[in-house]
Amino acid sequence: MVRVKEAIVTFFSNRWLVFVAAMWIQSCAGIGYLFGSISPVVKSSLNYNQKQVARLGVAKDLGDSVGFLAGSLSEILPMWALLLVGVIQNFIGYGWIWLIVSGKAPALPLWVMCLLVFIGTNGETYFNTVALVSCVQNFPKNRGPVVGILKGFAGLSGAILTQIYALIKSPDNASLIFMVAVGPTMVIISLMFIVRPVGGHRQLRLSDASSFSLIYCVCLVLAAYLMGVMLVEDLVDLNETIVQIFTAILFVLIVVPIGIPLWLTFSSDRQTPEEESLLSEPQNKESERLLEHDPNEIIFSEVEDEKPREVDLLPASERQKRIAQLQSKLAQAAAEGAVRIKRRRGPHRGEDFDLTQALIKADFWLIFVSLLLGSGSGLTVIDNLGQMSQSLGYDNTHIFVSMISIWNFLGRVGGGYFSEIVARDYAYPRPVTMAVAQAIMAVGHLFFAMGWPGAMYIGTLLIGLGYGAHWAIVPATASELFGLKKFGALYNFLTLANPAGSLVFSGLIASYIYDSEAEKQAQKRHQIVANSTSFLTKLLDTDDDVLKCEGSVCFFLTFMIMSGLCIIALILSLILVRRTKVVYQNLYGKTRS
Repeated sequence: MVRVKEAIVTFFSNRWLVFVAAMWIQSCAGIGYLFGSISPVVKSSLNYNQKQVARLGVAKDLGDSVGFLAGSLSEILPMWALLLVGVIQNFIGYGWIWLIVSGKAPALPLWVMCLLVFIGTNGETYFNTVALVSCVQNFPKNRGPVVGILKGFAGLSGAILTQIYALIKSPDNASLIFMVAVGPTMVIISLMFIVRPVGGHRQLRLSDASSFSLIYCVCLVLAAYLMGVMLVEDLVDLNETIVQIFTAILFVLIVVPIGIPLWLTFSSDRQTPEEESLLSEPQNKESERLLEHDPNEIIFSEVEDEKPREVDLLPASERQKRIAQLQSKLAQAAAEGAVRIKRRRGPHRGEDFDLTQALIKADFWLIFVSLLLGSGSGLTVIDNLGQMSQSLGYDNTHIFVSMISIWNFLGRVGGGYFSEIVARDYAYPRPVTMAVAQAIMAVGHLFFAMGWPGAMYIGTLLIGLGYGAHWAIVPATASELFGLKKFGALYNFLTLANPAGSLVFSGLIASYIYDSEAEKQAQKRHQIVANSTSFLTKLLDTDDDVLKCEGSVCFFLTFMIMSGLCIIALILSLILVRRTKVVYQNLYGKTRS
């Protein structure tokens, strides 16, 4: 009986259980990705026009990205309370919308509907913050894979929820909104006491590599499976039994990772907590020595000025010896009055920053602007994918929406995986992988601009991978350069780059260029009709297609600009790489040597 009790306690304090539960939370946290399916129901029920629906979309984007409150509350509230706040917002926001759309509550003005969409979608920021903060603290040595997998499941949640809704197959279209309000609420309430920091640095295991490998395999199988199911359901009219089988297999794939904490808890070779603490004691002592700073300690800022450049090129152990020698010389010179030691205020890169301290650092703004240009240009593609495919003559636009969500998922998972190899195995700055992602996106934008045969498929692949990689690499980079203590606030500030990029690139540049090209084509059509003597030609000319644009010219200039912006983002990322080489050598160089 005692052993069973110990096993249960060990199971619920296992950081892998926290990680799997966070994956499940993220699987139903991407509510914003379902807006394209929700908006037609709202539009038809409330008799909105397209401009009014667009305003709801702006409210959704803001709610999905403005996470200041979530980041601030993460520093004072326990994780379960933070999840509860997000659940309440999601339930009230989308629950009220469901009551209005289904006729159970009176209609409200548009601005109130925008507020409800904002409140409901803003619940996602709490789910993301809790999942990322908890798991990054539990896996401080595996930040890239953890962030990539969690953000990947958030990106895939729209496809997962869509498949679950296909199982319900309700004749009432408003039931999708009901599912969005109630489904995530039930899942997250059942898991909210599990997802929390549990001291991951004390639980280092040799089995971590195989555990992450299993998670990666599940991710790849899940992405391939969802892609195949979407294609089959889009092309073939399936009966209810087949849909039930497809959904059951989906649930099995999502539940499979729970085997990792179960195996670690009940396997015969598992270590006791006492053995774990002994195993990681040297590392804990070293971490405490690095993290604890005497406020009266003199920091030798002259070391950076006096240090020869070739010191940074030495192996980590030799570099530390040279720097220690230089520090001792400076200390002796300071004692003799030969030099005056300056006190350096604030934390160093790699230590814990708060948001105000990070905002005055050039590295932080390099990350933000590079993310704004890269992810903003990618979001422009996502927001305009329907019009792009229509302008190139594709009738079925849903296939490209489904494809880019899958590539987005794989980009997030792959971005975390490869950036971790670069940082951990080679002690090289993680932002170099962001530069690679931005180069891939620049090529993808060129394919869209040219409109070559098959360009939509190739461009969707490249943009989806590159855009998704940003959201695995940036949070991990921010946690390495600016610490974990205030990570929630730092991460939620960086997410503001997404709506800012969408507002400028999609809302202004892309829409203006598209409308101007559509007007040119409309004028040409009217001119042809005016010069035509055919009664049939004049009869077929209607005002409904005045602002419809056809051909690659509709987005040529837009995506040439987007490609240029990605190149600028690439340059900024390489500048960040150059500036942070020493930081990553200090973080990961010792593990290599």
